[in-house]
Amino acid sequence: MSALLGLIVGPFAEFDFMRHALVGSLALSLGCTPVGVFLLLRRMSLMGDSLSHAVLPGAAVGYLIGGLSLPWMAGGGMIAGLLVALLAGLSSRRTRLDEGASFAGFYLLALAGGVVIVSKWGNSVDLMNLLFGSVLAVDDPSLILVAAITTVTLLWFGWHYRGLVLDSADPTFLGQGQGKGVMRYHLGFTVLTVMNLVAGFQAMGTLMAVGLMMLPAATARLIARTLPGMLLAAWLVASASSVIGLLVSYYLACPSGPAIVLTAGVAYLSALLVSPGTTNTAKASAL
Repeated sequence: MSALLGLIVGPFAEFDFMRHALVGSLALSLGCTPVGVFLLLRRMSLMGDSLSHAVLPGAAVGYLIGGLSLPWMAGGGMIAGLLVALLAGLSSRRTRLDEGASFAGFYLLALAGGVVIVSKWGNSVDLMNLLFGSVLAVDDPSLILVAAITTVTLLWFGWHYRGLVLDSADPTFLGQGQGKGVMRYHLGFTVLTVMNLVAGFQAMGTLMAVGLMMLPAATARLIARTLPGMLLAAWLVASASSVIGLLVSYYLACPSGPAIVLTAGVAYLSALLVSPGTTNTAKASAL
């Protein structure tokens, strides 16, 4: 038993970079999971994937201007993500395309543009770092950014929880009762999604950040019947995936971000196997 405990605790007790990675991953888990759960309930899963790609061109431009500077890369990613969200929203309101199709179109443009920018003025190493990141390279400024975004996320959810639940269950009813309330919740939730993806991008890269957001949420949707239960289950899955993924990365010498996401993916596949007869109930039943 003590040997097993040593294998689990040893890497985090011995190395600073492992402790930084653990703290950053747990903070990401705390902030990303409620966003992922509500994306799932609002049937906006594509939005999370789209925005995770949308931050790439902004982060690439920030990298080319300021190098590996946290303010430049985070600021560029935030601006690019919010711009794609704004353009997709305007497109869905002014054309016959729904919001999902609009997001798909703009995120493909953003992803391709980011790859071209890095490939033209950077190099393949820069591109790999932007796409996949490295949890083990998280430094103190990145931890401060992640902690700040997580704090803002939890405060916003705590303040707007009831309205967001009602908006997720029946936005038409909320719109009739509060007028512009639906738009306020939608915009605030979109900004939070971009912020958490930028936080995740700092540690895990653009392609991996959405994994920690959506896979635990999908797992929780399979095993929990109430919204509080889903939020708790998603957080537990994300936190456990972070710890196990970091240990797998350490002992098998594989990339840390993909190891965490693969661990969350194993949890999701396991949930599918143990609940094959679970029906996909309406959103309101979970709320």
